[in-house]
Amino acid sequence: MSQQMAYFEGNFVPIEEANLNVMTHAFNYGSAVFEGIRGNWNPAHEELYLFKVREHIDRLVQSARILRMNGTYDADEISNLVVELARRCDYKEDMYIRPMVYKSGLDIGPAIHSVEDKLLIYVRPLGDYLDPNAGATVMTSSWRRVDDTSIPARAKVSGLYVNNGLATSEAKQNGMTEAIMLNQDGHVSEGAGENLVMIRNGVLISPPQSDNILEGITLDTALFLASEKLNLPVERRTIDRSELYIADELFMTGTAAHVTPVTEVDRVPVGDGQPGIVSRKLQKLFFDAITGELTEYESWLIPVYGE
Repeated sequence: MSQQMAYFEGNFVPIEEANLNVMTHAFNYGSAVFEGIRGNWNPAHEELYLFKVREHIDRLVQSARILRMNGTYDADEISNLVVELARRCDYKEDMYIRPMVYKSGLDIGPAIHSVEDKLLIYVRPLGDYLDPNAGATVMTSSWRRVDDTSIPARAKVSGLYVNNGLATSEAKQNGMTEAIMLNQDGHVSEGAGENLVMIRNGVLISPPQSDNILEGITLDTALFLASEKLNLPVERRTIDRSELYIADELFMTGTAAHVTPVTEVDRVPVGDGQPGIVSRKLQKLFFDAITGELTEYESWLIPVYGE
């Protein structure tokens, strides 16, 4: 029987026992970094597949380094803990794993260089974050994407996500599914919780890392599949806001969102206002890959119960 558990202070414990002191630096100052790893359940295989665990943990370690985390975090060790925690939780459904490195000291003051840090990991069930069939309606947010010289966007810093949260709430309160954030120069950066890909004249175009995007693992995977399986050209370049209104297709990518077509931007239909053909093909390819249906990409997956 499945149960929510966590890896906390060096032990596997029930989730209700994984509690922080209210004085914890990470709670008071947002001084934590995290990752999101999907576990995708395939009922026909009776298997839960974890997607690109090591790549996510490598990014976690990178984020920790940027935030001056003092502990020594071994990517192999953390990856093994992630798989073991997933196994102990025994989910037979889609789920989500969140590893975090957080400033665990009870220090007063925002300085981060001398504060103790620790690792925690928790698991929870998670179905569709965005409706994969309906497609997403989005709006350009009035909130600008945080700049690398403010809080590095390539690091998944917990405090940074207030920026995303303001944009997401603005979009939802205006009847939209999600927000598109522009960078400080007014160019397209990414969604509030996803990377963005535009298709124009048969070319898949996504903003470069220098436009303050998260270096997306799902994004890289989708662009790889587009190139390798659909023989489509891929380009990384700056995107103007107005280009979104004349795109043939748009889609968003992310750990939670997978590959989700966008059907409307700022009340302007994308193409014919329906999920695009290429977006749909990529969505299916990606879903087949992450659920173990494409054996050529089995190296991307860790089967939780079949090892």
